[in-house]
Parts: sequence; C-alpha cells; structure tokens
Amino acid sequence: MLFYHCVMTLKEDHPIRVVNAIQTLCALIRGVHKRTLADHGFDVINILIGFDSAEMIMQSLVERLSLILSGVYSVSLKNLTLRLLLVLSSATDNVSHNTLLEYLMINSVFESILQILANPSSRFNHGYEAVLLLTILVNYRKYESANPYIVKLSILDDELALNGLGCVISQTLADYNSQFKATQDEPVSGGWFSAFSSIVGSMFIADPSGAGQPGVKPDNSILLALYEAVHLNRNFITVLSHNHTGANLPSSTPTDTAVPPSPPAVPSAAQTLHQPPGPSSQENPTNILVTFLSYCSMVMQDVRDPARQHNTKLCLIILTCIAEDQYANSFLHDANLTFRVPLYRAPMRHRKQPAEAVNASRPLACALLDLMVEFIMSHMMKNLPLELYNKCLGVVHRILCYQKKCRVRLQYPWKEIWTALISLLKYVMSNESVLSSSFDIFELACKVVNLFNLFITYGDTFLPTPSSYDELYYELIRMHQVFDNLYSMALRHSTNNGDYKVTANKLTSALVNIRAIINHFTPKIDSWSAANKLSALTEDQVLEVVRTNYDTLTLKLQDSLDQYERYAEKPRESAFFTQLVRSIIVEFRKNVSVTNLEQQSVLQEFSMIQ
Repeated sequence: MLFYHCVMTLKEDHPIRVVNAIQTLCALIRGVHKRTLADHGFDVINILIGFDSAEMIMQSLVERLSLILSGVYSVSLKNLTLRLLLVLSSATDNVSHNTLLEYLMINSVFESILQILANPSSRFNHGYEAVLLLTILVNYRKYESANPYIVKLSILDDELALNGLGCVISQTLADYNSQFKATQDEPVSGGWFSAFSSIVGSMFIADPSGAGQPGVKPDNSILLALYEAVHLNRNFITVLSHNHTGANLPSSTPTDTAVPPSPPAVPSAAQTLHQPPGPSSQENPTNILVTFLSYCSMVMQDVRDPARQHNTKLCLIILTCIAEDQYANSFLHDANLTFRVPLYRAPMRHRKQPAEAVNASRPLACALLDLMVEFIMSHMMKNLPLELYNKCLGVVHRILCYQKKCRVRLQYPWKEIWTALISLLKYVMSNESVLSSSFDIFELACKVVNLFNLFITYGDTFLPTPSSYDELYYELIRMHQVFDNLYSMALRHSTNNGDYKVTANKLTSALVNIRAIINHFTPKIDSWSAANKLSALTEDQVLEVVRTNYDTLTLKLQDSLDQYERYAEKPRESAFFTQLVRSIIVEFRKNVSVTNLEQQSVLQEFSMIQ
C-alpha cells in the first residue's frame, strides 16, 4: 500500500510531500529489487504494487511523472522525477528482465523526453538524463518484441528534438575531449632521469590493463545514444552536418550575470556520472562529427583495458553505420565543407610527433581516414585486437566503395593508407606463429590485399590524379618483398591440410594482380637500369618506367571488390549490446544514490514553492 499512497501523493499540490513521495518510490524500487535475488519480475510487481491493481497505479504514476517533466516545475523536482524513471529503468542488470518497464511501454514518456531535448533550458538542466533514459528504454527487449520507443525514434522527424539530441551528445563528448586534453597538457615532473627509469621499467613490467595511460574513463551511455540515433533514424544523419555553439547552454539575460543561479537542491544525476562541462568546451562552434572523431582518437589510444576496448568497438560500429550512409558520405566528402579536426596520437617511441595533430581544414573523410591509419599503425601487438582491425578495415573499404561508385576524387595523401596496410601485413608475417594460434591470419590478410585490389582495379576512378595511380604501383614494386613473402606463406599453408587451408588458398588468388604487377615491372626496371648503367634508381626514374609500360600489363578482373555486407546488429552484435547496456545500468546504480540528498536544502527550496 505504501507504493499506492506515494503515487496518490504525487497528485497533491504540496511540493515537499511530492518530493518525499518520489524519494520513497526510488527507495522502494531499489530496495525490493536488491532483496529479490532472482529475476522474478511478476513477484516484484506483486510485492511493490499488487498485481491486480498494477496497471492502473503505474498508468497514474507515469502520467503524473510525464506531466511534471513537460510542465512548469522547478529544476530540482524534474531532476528527482528523472531520477525516479532512471531508477525504475535500471532496477535489474538485464534491462529485458525488468518487467516494470512493460508499463513504460504501454504509457510512453517518449514525448516528455522530446520536450526536454527540444527546449534549450530544459536540455541544459536535464538533457543527459533524458538521453540516458531514452537509451535504456530503446534497448528493452529490442530483439524479442516490438518496442514502441524504437519505432518512435526511427520515424522521428522533429528537427528541434533531433538537434537537441545531437547537442547533448556533442557537448558530452566535447567535455571528455577537454578533460583528456587537460591530462595531456599536465607537466611531467621528475626530469629526464624519471622518464628514463619509467621506460626501462616498462621493458620488464608490462601493464596489461593500460592503467598507466593518461586519459579519462570512457562514457558508453552517450555513445550508445549516438549509435541508436545513427542506426535507427535516417533523419539524424542530417544533424551530423550541423554546428553546435554552446550546445547545452540556455540563453542568458542581463540579469543572469548579476546574480549567479544557486545550484538546485536535488542535483542532476549527470553530475555523478561525468564531469560538468568546462567553459572551454562551450565557447567555439563545433560539428558533432568533428567532436566524435576527436573522441575516437582519444579512446582508441589504449585498447588493452576491456572498458576502452568495448568503447572503441562501439566507436567503430558507429563509424561503420556512417560510412554506409549515402548522405553522410556526401557530407564527409564535400570539398566545400571543411573542418580542422584535432586527432590525438598515442605516444610511441619510434616517432616524435606531437600528441595532438591538427591538420589544415579539410573534408571530414580525410580526418576519418587519418583516424583509421592511426589505429592500424598503433595497435600491432602480440594480442592483436582482430575484431577491431576487421571493423577498421571495413570502414576504409566502405569509404573507398562510395568514392568508386560516385567517382569522388578526394585530395588525400593515399600513400599513408598504403604504408599502413603494408606495415600490417609485415607485422602479421613476422608474428605468424603467435598470431595464427589465436585466429585466422589469412582472412585478415585477404581484407588488406583486397583493399589494394580495389585501388588497382578502380583507382583511376577515384584517385585524385594520374600520378597517384603511378605512386600506387611504385609502392607495390618497392615493397615487393612483403608480397612475395606473403604469397609464399599462403602457398605453404594452402598445400597442407592445416586449419587455414581454405583461406590461405583464397589469399593466393587475391594476390594474383599484385604479383602480376611486380613480375611485369621488375624486369623492365632492371633492363632500364642496366641500359643506363645505374645501380640504383630514383623514385622519378622508376615512375617513368612504370608510365611507359602500362600498355603491356595484363591484369585479371576480380569480382565483388566494391561489395560489402551491410551492417546488421542482430544476430552478430546482439550479445555485445546486451552486455553494454548491462554495464551502463550497473554503472548508474553504482554512482547514483537515491538517499544522498541533503534534506535541509530540499526543505528550504521546496518550502518556498507554495
């Protein structure tokens, strides 16, 4: 009966009684689920509400909470209302086992969430919680039954609400970028001897968790919100092209600067889930994709930590969805829409580049390719993250397929891509015995080689200049030893009865054009060198030989180079997203308490609201 009386109290006009009722409901829901060890959903409903009257009481509760969220009420009361909805939504580790959410499916709060996102002032105060709530609700039994939140989000065309959603995501990621940059800018104490000791120590003691790496804890919930928006709603793709200035800040008036607003008695749940926004992250207009790419470069630096690895995987899935979308690609490649994208680079002993690389203003496709090159080059380790490499190569493949299809000639230093791909092949071959015991290295090598085949077969349709195509051949000839060794390794495995015989044979077939190029031009270069009595040729001399001998080169037309399997969440990624939502819910319950309110402040604030 306590649950029923709390719901009835919400209809009263006395604000302190309403606040106490909401706090009591939060504690009831948390307490009952904490004591119920097994997932007996209907037992929980019966204990809390009484099964016979549950539908009527929950309808009354949701209607009243929606009214508070969409009405003219204090920030504290709305914070507390959102906290109750989040407590209700996060009652069980597995969101699909939370039977209380059936009543939120029947009585939707979707429209109330949209009102928060569409209004700048509400978005500033409650945007993060509204987005988190929507993300959890979208993932309720998403693979089992029709979820009304998925349906409504997929057809949403309210420009204000979609822009508001983009604003919250953009600003939250910008805050993380600012925090990461602050850690990068901190002076290193201890001098050269301390740095030397650290390097020597790291040679003998490996930190598998990557805890020594600077950075901030990644935020899965806001990334999952971005993923759901990009994956479900085609209209949201247009939001990716918008700039946001002070995305979450409400408009100010002259009186606002005279007396700073006092903090609400009931703090926002976001304050315990991530750091509040810094002033530097809100001053300049920014594009959500620019912010996202910077965030990706930050979180991708160290994937040995499982949390960062999962966050990186989610980033790459989002990039895959973007790279498959026709409109997003047209925006990424538009030469008239250019941006400076700060990409953070992992510290590596063999290079002296700054930690943050900011190139000239270019189309966003250039920054995306830079990000993929950086990932390929900086994650070659004994425990190679194969799944992440496959997704990274898949993003590059989709970008190339779009360029080939639409004949887009992107002004990009393609040699960087070729160098990264060849370096990956060299690494796989030099660690064949270690890597082949863990996964099929020939499948990975096939994907790399087929990217080269795409350049060879269709490069004349999307490479920026004819000289770029010549440079491709020059790199293949210059690095012929890598491809010769790769062919020998594949041939060795394809002629025995090992586990990878089929994929090794597939790799030998994929190498046919690269070997044809090497075998065709190498004798021509040797003959030219002998005729001109030169022991070593310059790059220009080799390129001249290549240009004059294209006519006699014969290549095999390979099928399906510009085809790829479109991304589908189910069934391949279902387990990943189920576990991801579980971790978000556990993190929320761990960090957001329902009993930590300072009662004196609450009483003082709400006693004045009569």
